[in-house]
Amino acid sequence: MTWTNWARSQRAEPREVDAPLTIESVRRAVERVAARGGTMRPVGSGHSFSGAARPDDAQLRLDGLTGLLDVDRERRRATVLAGTRIRDLSLLLAQHGLALDNLGDVDVQTIAGAISTGTHGTGLAHRSIGASVVAATLVAGDGSLVRVSVEERPDLLPAVRLGLGALGVLVDVTLQCVPAFALDAVETTVALDAVLDDWMGLLERTDHFECYWFAATRVAATKSNTRVDGPLRPRSAVGRFVDERLLTDVGHRALLALGALVPATAAPLNELSARLLPRGRFVEPSHEVFAAPRAVRFRELEYGLPVEAVPEALREIDRALRRADLVLTFPFELRAAAADDAHLSTALGRDTGYIAAHRWWREDPRPLFEIVEPILLAHDGRPHWGKLHSLRAPELAERFPGFAAFAQARDELDPARVFASSWTRRVLGA
Repeated sequence: MTWTNWARSQRAEPREVDAPLTIESVRRAVERVAARGGTMRPVGSGHSFSGAARPDDAQLRLDGLTGLLDVDRERRRATVLAGTRIRDLSLLLAQHGLALDNLGDVDVQTIAGAISTGTHGTGLAHRSIGASVVAATLVAGDGSLVRVSVEERPDLLPAVRLGLGALGVLVDVTLQCVPAFALDAVETTVALDAVLDDWMGLLERTDHFECYWFAATRVAATKSNTRVDGPLRPRSAVGRFVDERLLTDVGHRALLALGALVPATAAPLNELSARLLPRGRFVEPSHEVFAAPRAVRFRELEYGLPVEAVPEALREIDRALRRADLVLTFPFELRAAAADDAHLSTALGRDTGYIAAHRWWREDPRPLFEIVEPILLAHDGRPHWGKLHSLRAPELAERFPGFAAFAQARDELDPARVFASSWTRRVLGA
């Protein structure tokens, strides 16, 4: 049976596939694979671009472990099974008047997958999804259940909040939530230099700010989201269909195909795309604004930089692409998020700005990534674990201050390396 991820950047032929429906069956599956000296990789939705979920041997699918287990209304905490999709979790939390404080721009991932790869969202005052984990249960490499929380083994929380599936199988997590809120979304097209010149000001004045820049243009599509209680002013059903299906899906796919077929059209198509991307102003529940459908497949590289380094890094990327005469028909994305404490977080100990480079999945991303990655590295960049990058364990150990502490947690929870793979050996070492 062949497994591929969403982006079609990873492929595997697992020796065996387990799809447990209970926590006990997860434990038995791990014990069985460990007993024969094999290895296992847990997988959620397969939305990571990197090889994080790719198995060398057994694969454990979490699709059957879904649902809300408990809600503590007083402390605003929710315990959820690890295979629950973020989209479904948001709806479940809304029924209890709660929401996650921050979300990424897609919501098809399982909550365990998003936590395990460092999904971060936007907002200089708001941390990654993993930072909201206050407790978790995982199945360690010997098949035992390990409970980690702010009260019990808190020393392991900074590792579990971004565990790469290398510590064990997350089976449930308890998340610190916030009261449900709406976002007043303003989406527009502005001059790129206006964004870069006022980068820190935009981040400080806006609850959640992000920017999309199409290469070879001097314009940027921006999204400024302000947290409000209401009233809601949602897009119409027709407007949402036009935005999310005709323009974002069908229209973008057509422009990508034309740009690949006739490269000379790429620059004017980018200008057109930047003008079409914004959706005006509307007020909707937070989870409906943070995330949007991503029907067009792509490959992605993303690095977290010291937040103030983003403008100069992007200007260097612009100059480098012009020198190489390389014009892409997929935008760069700029975001920022607050510092957190996960050992392997791109935002460990520093407020972080993110630059993401994308390329349509039918095009070779290497010419783009080989230009962009050295620039991001030169600005003290740390690669996103769920995205594509070229670094190996020794280089990553130098860039992530918590690398050694994570290795200690891994030695405790999976000393036999039941959850190892060729990818973990590349990025974590032995």
